[in-house]
Amino acid sequence: MFKAILLEESGKQTHASLQRLNEQQLTTGDVKVKVDYSTLNYKDALAITGKGKIVRSWPMVPGIDFAGTVLSSDHPDYRIGDDVLLTGWGVGEQTWGGLAEKASVKGDWLIPLPAEMSAKRAMAIGTAGFTAMLAVMALEQAGVKPGQGPVLVTGATGGVGSIAVRLLAKAGYEVHASTGRPEHSDWLKSLGAHEIIDRIKLDQEPAALESQHWAGAIDAVGGRTLARILSQTRMYGAVAACGLTGGVALHTTVMPFILRGVQLLGINSVHIPKERRIEAWQRLHQSLPMNYENEVRELTLEQTIEAAHDMVAGKPVGRVVIQP
Repeated sequence: MFKAILLEESGKQTHASLQRLNEQQLTTGDVKVKVDYSTLNYKDALAITGKGKIVRSWPMVPGIDFAGTVLSSDHPDYRIGDDVLLTGWGVGEQTWGGLAEKASVKGDWLIPLPAEMSAKRAMAIGTAGFTAMLAVMALEQAGVKPGQGPVLVTGATGGVGSIAVRLLAKAGYEVHASTGRPEHSDWLKSLGAHEIIDRIKLDQEPAALESQHWAGAIDAVGGRTLARILSQTRMYGAVAACGLTGGVALHTTVMPFILRGVQLLGINSVHIPKERRIEAWQRLHQSLPMNYENEVRELTLEQTIEAAHDMVAGKPVGRVVIQP
């Protein structure tokens, strides 16, 4: 038996509870893992509270990422005792996820935990940090280099945004951080932000082309904000889009693309080849402070459901790791 958060549907309502489940109930996979740490992501909170259409199959154990130790394996790459890491692949949405003491997944979805990285550190970074690093790598590949001009990060106080600020600053970029929480300005500057921008200034209808500001950007907002960023991006700049809190519609023109050669880079952190995952995680381990895991809150499975409701309600929660 093992403990898990279980989501069940009744009358189109989601009911979340902490239960003890039998290993035989685990979804099919060729590697069984003892979960050492997971996280509470916003997507997990939406699933637990039923506020978002996240779950695709019922019942469901949420948790879109986890780190742990192999208990049994029929996969050639993994043996009992190996330390492994998982993000994405629809885990916690289509197949049972990491908010549990045990998980069973396909070995092809796992990667080895980077050398000298603890499971807690991996989950302190989590899907948010992984997404941020993929965005930074995409900007690099698009030719955005330090010294070319400011790089904008929207949603800068969020998980993806705050780690993106750190990664860009450490790499030598001039980072401008956009937020609707001016009380966190000093904190963002401590992470490496050069300038703080009120998000309202970006959340406005753009002209087809505006004055050129940004050499590049990492946008976690989408919607009107993304359209305005595109209109302000410099010649041959690039924008990595990885979020949609401001809406999924994008009302823009072709002008930034055909007159300035701006590149719009979509960041999908769910389905990424193994080699790319390993590269991103190694860079995260090297780029973030060695005590980064001490900056997050640690909760138990028993505290997870309440924390999910707080997160969706907009109460301060911060980065959370779950120790099952």
